Amino acid sequence: MVDAGFGNNKISITQRRYLGSKTKLLTFIESILMKEKVKYNSLADIFAGTGVVADYFHDKANVIVNDILESNYQCYLAFFGKEHIRLSFLNNRLYEYNKLDVKKIPDNYFSKNFANTYFNLSNSKLIGFIREDIEFLYHNKKINKRERAYLITSLMYGLDRIANTVGHYDAYRKVKIPDKKLELRVLNIKERKKKAFVYKQDANELVKKIKADVVYIDPPYNSRQYSDAYHLLENIASWEKKKVYGIAKKIDRADLKSNYSLKSAGNAFSDLIKDIDAKFIMVSYNDMGTSGNARSQSRISDHEIMSALERRGRVTVYEKAFNQFTTGSSTKSDLKERIFFCRVEVKKNLKASVIYSEKNTHLPTFVKSPLNYTGGKHKLLPQLTKLFPKNIETFYDMFCGGANVGINANANKIICIDKNKRVIELLQLIKNSNFEELNQNLVGIIDKYGLSQSYINGYDKYNSHSSSGLGGYNKEAFISLRKAYNLSKTKEKELLLLVLILYGFNNQIRFNSKGDFNLPVGKRDYNGNSRKNLSYFNAVTNHKNVIFICEDFSFLNNIHFSKNDFVYLDPPYLLGLASYNESGGWSTEDELKLYKTLSILHKKGVRFALSNVIEHKGNINNDLIKYAQTNKFTIHSIKHNYRNSNYQSTAKNSMTREVLITNY
Repeated sequence: MVDAGFGNNKISITQRRYLGSKTKLLTFIESILMKEKVKYNSLADIFAGTGVVADYFHDKANVIVNDILESNYQCYLAFFGKEHIRLSFLNNRLYEYNKLDVKKIPDNYFSKNFANTYFNLSNSKLIGFIREDIEFLYHNKKINKRERAYLITSLMYGLDRIANTVGHYDAYRKVKIPDKKLELRVLNIKERKKKAFVYKQDANELVKKIKADVVYIDPPYNSRQYSDAYHLLENIASWEKKKVYGIAKKIDRADLKSNYSLKSAGNAFSDLIKDIDAKFIMVSYNDMGTSGNARSQSRISDHEIMSALERRGRVTVYEKAFNQFTTGSSTKSDLKERIFFCRVEVKKNLKASVIYSEKNTHLPTFVKSPLNYTGGKHKLLPQLTKLFPKNIETFYDMFCGGANVGINANANKIICIDKNKRVIELLQLIKNSNFEELNQNLVGIIDKYGLSQSYINGYDKYNSHSSSGLGGYNKEAFISLRKAYNLSKTKEKELLLLVLILYGFNNQIRFNSKGDFNLPVGKRDYNGNSRKNLSYFNAVTNHKNVIFICEDFSFLNNIHFSKNDFVYLDPPYLLGLASYNESGGWSTEDELKLYKTLSILHKKGVRFALSNVIEHKGNINNDLIKYAQTNKFTIHSIKHNYRNSNYQSTAKNSMTREVLITNY
C-alpha cells in the first residue's frame, strides 16, 4: 500500500469535537460491565454520535452503530463498513487533493455560500471542489459506497480541524479567520474479526428490528438539536446543495429533529425502552435539572428514566464526575455523568432494586406536591423543618392535605393522614403508580377531552400566551371533563380528578355540598412544572416509607406512640386565610377538641408541632394563645407568603401572624 506521504499521521475516529462525546467515559462504561460481570457477544450503540463507543467495543463484540445524522452515518460506513476499499487508491486521491492549486479552482456552491464565515475563501473553494469531485467519482462508478464515505469522512475531519468555530456550527466566530490550509489525511481503518452493522434510523424504530446482548443509549440531553450544531457537516455529507439561510448559513433540517431534544422526550424514551430486545440496557444521561439556561435543561428527568427502566429489570445507577465538551454556554462545572445499568428480567412490573452512588441526587431538597392547597406549606418547609426534632422514628402528618410536609420529612416511617377520602385516594394513586404509566394515562385523558398540551406544543398552537393563560381554550373541554368526573363510577375516576386538578383554578381542590368537584378552569395545563412535581412526588413516596390514611384527628387518640415519634398538625384555621369548602368546615368546637387531643399527646410525652395563625385582619385567636401559654408551649413566629395575605402591610387590620407551636 502506498502511504502517499502521510506516514503515521492517520485519522482516528475519536478525533472529532462533538457535543456529549463519550471518549473520556469509555473505560468507565467498560468498568461497569466488568463490575456487573456481564458476558456479551454483541453491543448496540443506537445514538452513536461519533461512534467512539462502538469503536471501543468492536474488538470485543459484534457491534451495531446507528445515528439519524447523515454526517455520522458516512463516518460509520468508512470506519465500520463491510465493502472492500482500495486504500492505496483512496490515499493517493487524498494526496492529489492536498496538492490542488486553489488559484485554479473557480467559485462553487460551497465558496459562494460559506466563504469568510466558517472558512476563508481559499479553503471554501477547496472544500466545494473536493466534495464535488467525490460525488463525480461515485456517480461515474469510479468508487463504491464505502470508498465515497471514506473520502467524505476525511474531508469532514479535515475541515473540522480548521473551522472558525468553537467546535460546532451553531455560529462562527466573529474574528479574523486563522490562515490554516485544508489538509486531508488517511483514516486509521482497523482489521476487525468481529462484525459491524451500520444504520441510519430513528432509534425508536431501529430497536424493534434488532437484538443485542447490550444496548447502550446516549440520547441528546437538552433542547440543542444536533442537526443545528452540525448542519454544515450534514450539508457536506448529503451534498444536495440546498439553499442556506441566516447568519449561520443553515439548511432546512426539519426532517432531522430529534424527539429527544423536544418536550416529548420522556414519552419517546419510555417507548424506546419498552421495545428493546436485550439482556442489558445502559443509559448515559446527565440531568442538569433547572441549572443554566432553558436550552441547557435536561429533557428527561432521572425519575422518568428510572420509571421506564424499572419496568424492564433491576437498576443500578453509577456516577462519575465529568467535564464534557459543550457549546461553550454552560457554566456548570460539577457535571456528573450518570449511567443507568438495567439487568433485564422477564418478570412484568418488577420493582427495581435501586442503588445510587449518592443518595437520590436527582430529587430537589424539598419536593412539591402536585395537589395545591391554599395555605400549603411547601414554601415554609425551610423554616419548619429547622424547628422539627432531628431523631424521628415515625412522622405523623395530620391534616396532610397535599402532603407537602409529610413527604419531605426525615423519618424512618411517614404516615400522612387526612379526612378527605378523595385526596387520600389520589395520593395513593400517585404513590402506587409507575410514573411513566401514570403519565401516559393522564395524556390519554387530556387527548380524549381535547385539552391543551402546551408542554409539547407551546402556546402558539392554542392562540394564547403565558400571561393570558389557556383558560379560554380549555374551558369547554374542562367543563365536559368535570361533568364526566362527577358522574363517573369507574376506576378511572381518580385519574379524571387528577386531570381536573392539573387544569383547574390554581390547581386547587374543592367540592360542593353534594360532593361534586366545582372549581372552574384555570390558566395552566399539564405543563413542565406540574410534570416534574408529579414525577418527584412519585419518586420520593417510593424511596421513602410513606403511608396515606383517611381519618380525622381523633385517630391520634388510638395510636400507641414510640419514644421518638413526632406529630405535625396543620388544621384549618379559625382565622382562615381561605374558604375551606369541605362538608362540616372547621368550627370552634373542632378547635377545642383538637386542643384536648394535643393535651393527651403531651401527657404521653409525644412531641408535636402545630401550624396555625394567631392574628389575621385584626382578629386574634385568644383561645389558642391562652392554651399555648397555659401549657408553656413554645410559640415560633413564621414568615409566611400566602398569595392572598398582606403580611408585609403595616396596617393593623391586615396583619397576619403565622406560628408554629411546639411542646418541646
